[in-house]
Amino acid sequence: MDVRAGIIVLFFLMEFTCAEPVKFLDCGSTTGKVVTVDITPCPNQPCELHKGVSYGVNVTFNSDVLSQTSTALVHGIIAGVPIPFPIPIEDGCKSGIVCPIQQQHKYNYVNLLPVKTQYPSIKLVVEWELRDDNNKDLFCIRFPVKIVS
Repeated sequence: MDVRAGIIVLFFLMEFTCAEPVKFLDCGSTTGKVVTVDITPCPNQPCELHKGVSYGVNVTFNSDVLSQTSTALVHGIIAGVPIPFPIPIEDGCKSGIVCPIQQQHKYNYVNLLPVKTQYPSIKLVVEWELRDDNNKDLFCIRFPVKIVS
């Protein structure tokens, strides 16, 4: 595990005890099942994401498949149009998951969602996917957010 990934995992382990579960919609998890979603900090829902701040995302899920790799994709859904949201680590195997991913095991995927200062102040839905070797969703979740100054 590289130093950057280790710092992210440590950050989430420290913050996990303070995290509040977030209401989410499953948007097509085909090879896994989401147990909980936590965003830190997010004291109210929809989560208010302040520009220039990074937010911790922890998705606990169960895998239904064996997968050597996992890749995250994040989009903001604005007026029905998916806009890519860059995240620091797209490789799920460097985001709290020990690969290969085993069938019938529980995992905690952890990553950061940086909110850039140039993003507009807007309400939107974040769609977060983690894909397996076959490009199928270990999880796909949607949750509402509000970007604020």
